[in-house]
Amino acid sequence: MSAKPLGPYTPVVRAGEWIVCSGQLGLSDGALVAGGVGAETTQAVANLAGLLESEGASLSDIVKTTVFLTDMNDFAAMNEAYVAGFGDHRPARSTIGVAALPVAGAAVEIEAWARKA
Repeated sequence: MSAKPLGPYTPVVRAGEWIVCSGQLGLSDGALVAGGVGAETTQAVANLAGLLESEGASLSDIVKTTVFLTDMNDFAAMNEAYVAGFGDHRPARSTIGVAALPVAGAAVEIEAWARKA
């Protein structure tokens, strides 16, 4: 399971077959990883994998993600790391440009919905 959440929310919630993962940043050991949006995306996907594992699921069970980017010019770099993290699995996805994220300097946040019987 991931580290303590940054706010008053639960990082992962199971509702029957559905598993909802709150938005994950590129945090490791409580700090933003170095290397920009690609490295942050890689870490955010790894954090999602850890949350899903705690519920007996995996990235291949994700049916929908929402990606939040602080700079849409980073879309290509995020997309490259996202594809590397998900392999051949292609859940539905939305990508939204935002003004800022909860951790100063964070470039990307990814939330996910998964389904696992």
